[in-house]
Amino acid sequence: MNNEKMYLINKLFNNESIRTVWDKDSEKYYISVVDVVGVLSESTNPQTYWRVLKKRLKNEGNETVTNCNALKLKSQDGKYRLTDVVDIEGMFRLIESIPSKNAEPIKQWLAKLGSERIDETFNPSIAVQRAIDIYRTKGYDEKWISKRIQGIQDRKELTDIWKEGGINSNIEYAMLTNEIYKEWSGMTAKEYKEYKGLRKESLRDNMTRIESILADLGEEAALDIAKEEHPNGLDENMSVARRGGRVAQDARKSYEREINKSAISNNNSLDYKYLDKIKDE
Repeated sequence: MNNEKMYLINKLFNNESIRTVWDKDSEKYYISVVDVVGVLSESTNPQTYWRVLKKRLKNEGNETVTNCNALKLKSQDGKYRLTDVVDIEGMFRLIESIPSKNAEPIKQWLAKLGSERIDETFNPSIAVQRAIDIYRTKGYDEKWISKRIQGIQDRKELTDIWKEGGINSNIEYAMLTNEIYKEWSGMTAKEYKEYKGLRKESLRDNMTRIESILADLGEEAALDIAKEEHPNGLDENMSVARRGGRVAQDARKSYEREINKSAISNNNSLDYKYLDKIKDE
């Protein structure tokens, strides 16, 4: 598993946090074994319980244990430690090895976890609600979440205008977005993400409030100009994108004069670190 291509999520079961990883490439959830073992065994020391159980299962030739992966996940003390994880199918098999009154509820929880993606195909509103729940779990407040969901819709309106103006490829959408960003922030989206220490994560999810306002302003200005002037083709839309970005640039300069500090921050909202960064520390 490549940690760059995962999203780390804390799923809750009966108010217990179970560290859960979504692997985008394999489209699978991977779940912290010791967290589930703690719920099942109700042991005061689930790490020891799992260590003893793991040794026994290995001696029995259990394939689930053999195929167990290890990822550095954030512990309760805030440090990152290698933690055994398995996929949902493997977790079902492990549950059979632990007699527990919580076995059936955990199975139902796992089954629901696995069916989420299928359900979302038939009812996209589930995906929206799931996104809201994930944002809540990550600690975003309700006002921020509401604004972020609205921002996603506003972005769709902008891409629709671009499409009407002859923009059809994702590469061209990215080029136009970069023009807006470069004007007000001085960086492309990729450079901005690198500045914040991001890889696959959403840049907008990791902006400060003022950065988000400036990003919205640049795109909104580009949208309004395009509605008035109906640019056609990449060159004309690039010009409009730059003009929209300059509106946000003017706002940024005014803000920085009054506040006497940069509106651009390298802060992010990550609650985990990448493996290579952890090794370097």
